[in-house]
Amino acid sequence: MTEALRQAELAAARGEVPVGAVLVQNGAILAADGNRTLELNDPTAHAEIQVIRAACAKLGTQRLPECDLYVTLEPCPMCAGAISFARIRRLYFGASDEKGGAVEHGTRFFCQPTCHHAPEVYSGISERPAAQLLKEFFQERRD
Repeated sequence: MTEALRQAELAAARGEVPVGAVLVQNGAILAADGNRTLELNDPTAHAEIQVIRAACAKLGTQRLPECDLYVTLEPCPMCAGAISFARIRRLYFGASDEKGGAVEHGTRFFCQPTCHHAPEVYSGISERPAAQLLKEFFQERRD
């Protein structure tokens, strides 16, 4: 999660919402990135999508069943869907997102009967620093 937090900080430095993600296989980082929606003019360029795309390209596959995803914020419905379709083994996330999250909030994507694959989910990992990054980012924009 330390690298995911670093990626979130880099995203904030680019003016992006500070969310970072890391995909790991057998203890090795396959991909690490942060949000790039503004930079790429792409509403799908969330940190989770970025690392899933990079890892799939690196491994030459569309499925990542031996991979674990670390992300600083609870994934949204789009990202939860991508996590499911990629068959990611475990999801670790930091801050909860009561408004936009889809794992423990909102649609609770992985609990739906239409969900093809649900990863093991572990929440609250480095929650305080992840939440603080977001809080500071949005506070600066309001001031």
